[in-house]
Amino acid sequence: MSPIVHSFLDSVQPKSFPKDLLIRMIKDKDFNTETVKKVLQYEIGFLVCVAIGILYIVLMPLIGLIFACCRCCAKLISIAVQGREYLHVPEQYKHFRDCGAQPSELTDILENVKGYINTITEQIIQVVNESGATVDIVRDNLNEIGPLLGKLIQNGLKGSLDPAFNSITEVAQVINSTSNELLKLNKTLELLKPKLDVLKANLSAVRQRINNTLHMPDCVNCTSQLPELDKLSLEGSLDFPDQNDLRSAVDKAINADVIGQANKGRNFFDSIPDKVKNETRLSVQVALLQLETLKTEISGVTKGLPLDVLKTISAPVTDVQKSIKDISPYIERSSQISWAVGLVLSCLILLVVICNFMGLLLGVAGLNPKDNPTERSGTSNCGGIFFMAGVGFSFLVSWIFMLIVLILFIVGGNTYTLVCKPWQNKELIQLIDTPGLIPDFNLSRALNLNTNLSIGNVYSDCRKNKPLWTTFHLNEIFDLNSKLDVSQYTHEIDQTFEEVQINIANITILSPEVKSQLNNFSSSASMNFSNIIQQINDVSGTNLNSVAESLDILAGKQSNQAIKDELHGEANDLRDIQTKITSQIMPLLLELNTTVKNLSVVASQITAAVENVFQKVGYAQDVLNYNISQIVKTESRVFIDCQLKVFQTFLHWVNQTITEKVGRCGPAAAAVDRSEELVCKHLIESLNAFWLSLGWCMMFLIPSIIFSVKLAKYYRRMKYSDVYENNNFTMSPFPKAHLKPELLENGKQPPFS
Repeated sequence: MSPIVHSFLDSVQPKSFPKDLLIRMIKDKDFNTETVKKVLQYEIGFLVCVAIGILYIVLMPLIGLIFACCRCCAKLISIAVQGREYLHVPEQYKHFRDCGAQPSELTDILENVKGYINTITEQIIQVVNESGATVDIVRDNLNEIGPLLGKLIQNGLKGSLDPAFNSITEVAQVINSTSNELLKLNKTLELLKPKLDVLKANLSAVRQRINNTLHMPDCVNCTSQLPELDKLSLEGSLDFPDQNDLRSAVDKAINADVIGQANKGRNFFDSIPDKVKNETRLSVQVALLQLETLKTEISGVTKGLPLDVLKTISAPVTDVQKSIKDISPYIERSSQISWAVGLVLSCLILLVVICNFMGLLLGVAGLNPKDNPTERSGTSNCGGIFFMAGVGFSFLVSWIFMLIVLILFIVGGNTYTLVCKPWQNKELIQLIDTPGLIPDFNLSRALNLNTNLSIGNVYSDCRKNKPLWTTFHLNEIFDLNSKLDVSQYTHEIDQTFEEVQINIANITILSPEVKSQLNNFSSSASMNFSNIIQQINDVSGTNLNSVAESLDILAGKQSNQAIKDELHGEANDLRDIQTKITSQIMPLLLELNTTVKNLSVVASQITAAVENVFQKVGYAQDVLNYNISQIVKTESRVFIDCQLKVFQTFLHWVNQTITEKVGRCGPAAAAVDRSEELVCKHLIESLNAFWLSLGWCMMFLIPSIIFSVKLAKYYRRMKYSDVYENNNFTMSPFPKAHLKPELLENGKQPPFS
């Protein structure tokens, strides 16, 4: 329906928005003849429509009155030829919408505006709270300067000290491993040597007896066995003279407490945070006092913002909400009344339509063309009566309806052309922006701005959801950068820590005595392990069974039983010794061999481990002697820069938040747009649609009346039939007139020719 209404109103008022005329009328407040003339010229389209409406209002009851008088006086007699006509039933608008915006919708709009205003304040409070939180973060970091800065210094030293401590731990493990293997070696030798000495003594005794037997005169071929006696010995003394030197060096290295030196260095490394805390205690206290001053300064950044304006806006909005709430029952009541009035008017129009419809329906259903008009059926007669009832009702109410249409047309039409249409295309905002139109209203002057700020610019920026800082050019009245300039305080904090001298007492990782013992330990690692293994192999290679078998063979050749028994006994003694070697000596020899090999592997690592210790410890000691002060200074600078960066990041966030995020005024523009939608699209468009529909209904009542009157004659039962009088007289023809013979038949009166 809106396009039809807009098209009609644009036709009635094709002229553009009279901005200049309205400005002159509002400013001058002097409605002289020229101004009235221009107003009438602008409203010419409306005036024409008003004239038509007034003419309708005057003529319709007048014609109805004349029609009624004629009917009552029975002077409305028609001798017209009855024929077939068509009835046009105008379309009536039977739907009437609620033309008013609900109070709840208006309250919601105002509530959104209040919420937007409160959000601005909350965002500013958030900025203030964040400033306190930021200072608290730096304060906590300064209170924890020991662990934090100490950790940084430890990280700076870790690359050199950790390898040194690890190398000391590794050489200590090598010393312990060497000591353990030497203990195993000594333990095995303590078990092995007594048993080996006993077997050597037994073997020597058996050898002597064999030698005596072989030298007996009665011993046959015994001299050939004398070379076998050389095999009857346990080679190898299992004496390791280098072991004592290594044992002595290991004992001295253990007594030097190499691992204790490493633990001492680690304790020094772990104590750095406590030393930093003690050295910076006074500087931290001074910095904390400066932080409190800085916190107060940052918290005051938002105090210069014109937040009081928000309170002046919020209070009237609350008052308007309260007023709307108070009159809400009346608005709802008036809405119900307007709905009821619209429904009644629509029903009255519908009544005319029903009368016409029933007249047409009953008239057609009951009409018989062959019936005499005085003998028409009751159905047909009812149809005619319905038509005449519709005509009478139309005359009664049409002028009242047109009066309503005229009033609504003047109000709704002008509201659309002078308010809604320019509101939609922003011409209304341009009108409000006209300087001097609203007395004492100037945004730029109210905000002390150099820029010419207009409501149109504000609305346009708010449609783009820009922040208030950009929309109202607050940079011209509030120097945010100077307020956020806290370099004075940060410089003082920086200077305070720049003057701090953190003295970390140096240590000697390895004393000269320990280094000397490690050198001795490394030098003693060159044992002759091949000689030791050879001695073990010599002992383990002893085989007495072959000699015993030779003695058994020799005993079989003897004729002397005593010598024979002697040789067999000596062979068995050798086997017994061999059995003891296998069962008692060989396991210990295997264990001894394993221990020696393990000791050889450990000893091969001693030199490299000691050299690695000297290299890593030397480098770490140089770092402690020459670079630790620079490391402390560098890491202290990193720590302070990190704290100052927290402020820089926060201040950048504050600047960005205030200038780009606080008070994005999209909700305000949305409230204006929603108000325009409620006023124009809901209220005015509904109102205009109603009067346009009702007006067209009134226009269609005119042909409805004409057709109803015409058709009613053919459906109603007549009192008299249509007759033609014939007095049987002959008219004298005019000169030179000739009558047609066929027309004189049947006594009909001829027409003029």
